[in-house]
Amino acid sequence: MVALSAAVASCASDGAPTPPADQTLPAEPTQPGGGEGGGGAALAGTDEIPVGGGTVFADQEVVVTQPTQGDFRAFSAICTHEGCTVGEVAGGTINCPCHGSKYRIADASVVAGPAPRPLPEQEITVEGDSIRLG
Repeated sequence: MVALSAAVASCASDGAPTPPADQTLPAEPTQPGGGEGGGGAALAGTDEIPVGGGTVFADQEVVVTQPTQGDFRAFSAICTHEGCTVGEVAGGTINCPCHGSKYRIADASVVAGPAPRPLPEQEITVEGDSIRLG
């Protein structure tokens, strides 16, 4: 989208149109993950996610789990209680450090509150030994 402050651009002395001074140009389109392969940003290798556990990617606000061998799941890393970022995956649960909420690694359902609902599922793509967001 291009936003212009004037409906008509003025002409320079050589007859060429002069763009408005406060023109906003669109951002360059980008493809997540550098445009290689399917999915978005690369998160991890499959060997980096422990079976029966998981890893929190705080910068991407996602947690990836592997409840059973080869079964990778991803969920929002934002606790449904008060919006804290979950801190770890241990003992078969995704754990929030703020108020003690715990979620199952298989489906992110609430094991212990005060969280009112499960973590939303996120889409990931597993290609070979790479896990990508999206």
